[in-house]
Amino acid sequence: MKRLVAFLLALFMTALASAQPSLQGGGEWLNSPPLTLAGLRGKVVLVDFWTYSCINCQRTLPYLRAWSQKYGPQGLVVIGVHAPEFGFERDVKRVRQAAMDGRLDYPIVLDNDFSIWRAFNNQAWPGLYFLDAQGRVRHQQFGEGDYDRAEHVIRELLREAGKAPDAGMAQVVASGVGATPDLSNVRSPETYLGHAHGAARGILPDRVKRYGGGSPRLNEWLLSGDWTVKAEYAELSDDGGGVALRFHARDLHLVLGPGTEGKPLAFRITVDGKPPGADAGVDVDAEGRGVVNGDRLYQLVRQRGPVKERTFEIRFDKPGARAYAFTFG
Repeated sequence: MKRLVAFLLALFMTALASAQPSLQGGGEWLNSPPLTLAGLRGKVVLVDFWTYSCINCQRTLPYLRAWSQKYGPQGLVVIGVHAPEFGFERDVKRVRQAAMDGRLDYPIVLDNDFSIWRAFNNQAWPGLYFLDAQGRVRHQQFGEGDYDRAEHVIRELLREAGKAPDAGMAQVVASGVGATPDLSNVRSPETYLGHAHGAARGILPDRVKRYGGGSPRLNEWLLSGDWTVKAEYAELSDDGGGVALRFHARDLHLVLGPGTEGKPLAFRITVDGKPPGADAGVDVDAEGRGVVNGDRLYQLVRQRGPVKERTFEIRFDKPGARAYAFTFG
């Protein structure tokens, strides 16, 4: 295993060395006029590849925000490169709203065509790249976590640039969806409902089918009612339908959208057949009631007691709801 990890790391570093990191080729910029790496020489730059419905990205944002606020006056420039996973994330209005909701005031560029992603030879969301004052990539991290190491890199690069970082580490307040996950209890993987990522048993791609529901096994999801399973999502095609999933994690999230009409859609969730009560996530009440009012990630369950295997179900009375992916924490 150690040899494999070393080989993969060497392969990545070779690819990174052959890449030509650039901020050119993207689309609209938020919070800033267009920036270039050449124009940022003399600054320490942190480039974060993210997409707003990604839970791993959401849990990284409080740290990026805190680092920008603490070290920005000393020469750090944080730049978010928004590279969409789902089609709805290509909309600049939605990205702008997500940035406002996340209180992100640092520069963000839309990378809908993945031009900047390819220039950095990036591999995942989130992908963090730390550039020194000469514009060289000195450190990179994939995924969430390892925040102390990342901040130490920022502080060291600032010192190399002749800056004196303030004493003490940044104070990060992570709550709600952005709270630190309980990884020791996560036994369920990210699960997509669109057939492009591998259809579940009995799914009929791109055509309306009536599904009978049932009792899912661990990490299995089942539809009930009339659904059309598209490449990215499953869409409810008639009145009354639901999605059930057996999972093991503290938190359950589901990326949802209100469909083509964009009208809010009410839903109700249950956990083991009952309202979630104290285990309700931030986007539902104790009775399990919530509303899909936009295309985004919804936190539906956060277990307050011992984490155990549970059966989750979400039901809609009206057609049009789109369900994209489950994630956990």
